[in-house]
Amino acid sequence: MRFDQSTLPDVSGHVVGILGGTGDQGRGLAIRLAQAGQRVLIGSRNAERAEASAQEIAAIAGGDVRGAENASVARDSDLIIIAVPFDGHASTLESLKADLAGKIVIDCVNPLGFGKQGPFALKVEEGSAAEQAAAILTESTVTAAFHHVSAELLADLTVEAMELDVLVLGDDREAVAQVQALAGRIKGMRGVHAGRLRNAGQVEALTANLIAINKRYKAHAGIRVTDV
Repeated sequence: MRFDQSTLPDVSGHVVGILGGTGDQGRGLAIRLAQAGQRVLIGSRNAERAEASAQEIAAIAGGDVRGAENASVARDSDLIIIAVPFDGHASTLESLKADLAGKIVIDCVNPLGFGKQGPFALKVEEGSAAEQAAAILTESTVTAAFHHVSAELLADLTVEAMELDVLVLGDDREAVAQVQALAGRIKGMRGVHAGRLRNAGQVEALTANLIAINKRYKAHAGIRVTDV
């Protein structure tokens, strides 16, 4: 079956919450989604910081962007992107378990370490950050996506299109389709169904290789899946 964006659900009316939206990756995704006309909520532990970031993003990209404390964003969003640092991943999700119940959660966290020889994938007891999220958020539908997208390119609107594919993983086909559709809202981007959540570990780990490619070739490497 060939990839066909038109077969995916319409998520244009969904509210997208980004927990960690004041960080580089969350901010970049917020900029592109707001530019595409998505209503975006920026979450942070500090509501004032979240609102300041939201105002900055709205000034850059236009659209409806607001900021609030994490729990409020979790409750008020239809799709929630987790873009927090891995060292605070588990504790953040534990504190928001009730607020995220019944929601589709999109984990884009890459568990990486950095040493003299460059970046490397960290071992996660559950197998991946996404699987850790699923183990904590037992009443949410957890997916994984947006791991290999350059925060710098996302934030640079002189780059008209993000010419890359987003690998989307999850065990619920309907939820995966919604995340694929959300990725497709960003110009040039496709959301490609890449398997079940148990396969998220190697997708997260591949980010270390892309960072190495970026350093070697002074690039902002992404992924494009051929023959799909």
